[in-house]
Amino acid sequence: TILCFEKLEVLNSDFYSNTTQHCVSIQTNLDLTRREKYSFSEQENTIRGWLKEGFKILIVSSTQTQLERVCFLLKERSLVYQIGDVRDARANTITLVSGYLAEGFRWLSEGIILLTENELLGSRTHKKKSSKRSSARDWTGLQTLTDLSSQDLVVHVDHGIGRYHGLVRLDLLGAPTDFLLIEYAQKDKLFLPIYRLNLIQKYFSASSASGDAVHLDRLGSARFAKTKEKVKEAVKKLAVDLVKLYAERTIRPGIVYAKHHAELSEFEAKFPFEETPDQSKTIESIQTDLESGKIMDRLVCGDVGFGKTEVAMRAAFRVVSEGKQVAVLVPTTILAQQHELSFKTRFKEYPFYIESISRFKSQKEQKDIIEKLARAQIDIIIGTHRLLSRDILFKDLGLVIVDEEHRFGVEHKEKLKTIKLATHVLTLTATPIPRTLHMALAGLREVSIMNTPPVDRLPIRTYISKYDENIIKQAIERELNRGGQVFFVHNRVQNIQEQAQEIKKLVHTAKIGIAHGQMAEKKLEETMLEFYQKRTNVLVCTSIIESGLDLPSANTIIINRADTFGLAQLYQIRGRVGRSQFRAFAYLLLPKEGSVTEESKKRLEIIQRFIELGSGFSVATHDLEIRGGGDILGQEQSGHVAAVGLDLYTELLEEAVREIEGKPTPIETLDPEIKVPFPAYLSDEYAPDIHQRLALYRRLSSAADAEEVEKLEEELKDRFGELPEEAKNLLWIIYLKVLLKHIGIAVLVVGKERVSLTPAKQNMINPKKIISLLSQRPSKYQMTPDNSKLVMKASFASLKDLYFSLEGLFKEIT
Repeated sequence: TILCFEKLEVLNSDFYSNTTQHCVSIQTNLDLTRREKYSFSEQENTIRGWLKEGFKILIVSSTQTQLERVCFLLKERSLVYQIGDVRDARANTITLVSGYLAEGFRWLSEGIILLTENELLGSRTHKKKSSKRSSARDWTGLQTLTDLSSQDLVVHVDHGIGRYHGLVRLDLLGAPTDFLLIEYAQKDKLFLPIYRLNLIQKYFSASSASGDAVHLDRLGSARFAKTKEKVKEAVKKLAVDLVKLYAERTIRPGIVYAKHHAELSEFEAKFPFEETPDQSKTIESIQTDLESGKIMDRLVCGDVGFGKTEVAMRAAFRVVSEGKQVAVLVPTTILAQQHELSFKTRFKEYPFYIESISRFKSQKEQKDIIEKLARAQIDIIIGTHRLLSRDILFKDLGLVIVDEEHRFGVEHKEKLKTIKLATHVLTLTATPIPRTLHMALAGLREVSIMNTPPVDRLPIRTYISKYDENIIKQAIERELNRGGQVFFVHNRVQNIQEQAQEIKKLVHTAKIGIAHGQMAEKKLEETMLEFYQKRTNVLVCTSIIESGLDLPSANTIIINRADTFGLAQLYQIRGRVGRSQFRAFAYLLLPKEGSVTEESKKRLEIIQRFIELGSGFSVATHDLEIRGGGDILGQEQSGHVAAVGLDLYTELLEEAVREIEGKPTPIETLDPEIKVPFPAYLSDEYAPDIHQRLALYRRLSSAADAEEVEKLEEELKDRFGELPEEAKNLLWIIYLKVLLKHIGIAVLVVGKERVSLTPAKQNMINPKKIISLLSQRPSKYQMTPDNSKLVMKASFASLKDLYFSLEGLFKEIT
């Protein structure tokens, strides 16, 4: 508020004595240029003038890096300074202090001038916020190399598929640096500098997961470039379809709902639990969508039991309270039944009519429901794909909620596409389908991630074992002894009765129910109701229980022949337990005899590894990698995922979408080559775990701006302590990389007495300013005879000095 005024009178008081002493005059208009285009020479004369007048000059820097930047600049201009705090300020002196100040000011009576780093340096031109797309990649886990082991396959964006052989330390221009060793066909070796780790991804496809031979590419061969080009063409076709669909949806006006109202607040207040931060953020995003006037198509990715249903209920309440109808589409009849119970319980104090339609209802009941729906006598209808039938007509449909879209068939998905062009759609999932994942990454769909577990929620303890009667007996008895219930998943209807009898022999006290999809509707409904009401305590069932069942008292699940289930399916089934404050247990049983396939082993390893709460999205990504896209992307796209790996496929799709939308390829896609004679790495002593080092190298190499590098620097200090010299150098290389990318410099080579800069085709250099620089300072700056490189004659004792010098140079020539 203070900075709204040019001049402010402040009472200089002893606040404890209530005695007014005198007024001080503060002026905030310092006439300093504080924008991106500036020259420090303009500021230098002003500062020298203030020093002559005897002022105490304080320069405030918000970070250590900025403080060092100011030091370099002052030293270069022969301006004497000291580093301290406000109390060290004295006349005719510049004092550098750490802190935060929004804007500088002049305190005339005390002879003090305070400046901010931005007033002195100008705004940092290379600072650029990470885009929505790159952040989407971060949360999917696509950027991680933490599980990369020797002999694993990797894919390089230019050189293709190779085999990782570990980290090696080599001398570069006489200084040790870490490199990633990748072997290609014919024993060719690529040594990839750690600051360029963003160019590789772990390669994972259906063929590699199943143990099939994967052909390595040859260094220098055009094969991978051709493969990439072929994939690009296919991806472009897919992108055209996606962009067209979402452009149509964006153009069409949606129903606009009124701003937040009292009834909704009351409904929210009746929620018996405290919302998680992610839940609150998701709810807010949905409300904004509904008020925007555009058709909503939001994907809510929340792990099992993380409160997606409550999010959907609040959206439904918002819509029905304004006289519109809501359709809730679910993949199974059991889930339709459960949602009907849940919705009716939650809405019981409100005058909304809720109904469900599925094969559990008789033909007469279904006909009655359809008629009521057409007359708007039903506010919320819950149903399976039956809701997509031609005879279902709504009088005033305002919102469609789709639970687990990937469980629906191709025909139903096509119908959903049509619906999405006409009405608001909210999709709930714990395991996004490949196309959904790609659309989220490509910015074609709004995504909300719910990764925060509810209070008191514990991870599920997961065990893998061969089929063992003793393990089954102990697991069931322990759960029943604490008053809980057990799911026993047996996915073969032919002998499910025999399996139930075997369990009864093992645990005599068990009250067993049997549920599978081939049962008569009424019988299945009764069986499920008995389990809900705790009249049975062990449910022997098929994967019919996979989606959405919410039974807080069921906290042990035993999955027979777990090797026959897909990864996403296993994760979903396991998620039927652990939905309360009690510890849950999952047992994944393998056949007593014989071996399981390599692909099955991979799936089980992943499901056991991802025991942490909120890892559903990571599991989905691995599932996509293993299956290569499967039938959802189509067999052709599946092959393309296998050809280049999931991460690169996603990037190509993103590029294709950007091209179709007419957006220019940003300079930031450039990855500069940097050769400097300074040791730069994280030592084994500083960060002992190699997987941690790989992950940190990857995150550093992917940093989008200086702010991100600063955060990583703080994280390193916090986790491992003060940075040794070689780690500081590594960070300065990353700072240089960010700067060079922004300006458009492809290669930087630092020698003993000269520095050469090779501009990329796309760059921000102003030719007129370069000519001016060369003519004014020919002894320091020259162009090579072919005009391909700018050479600066200078030597640098540190990378920090090099960075600040280049930063100053770029401000002169851009």
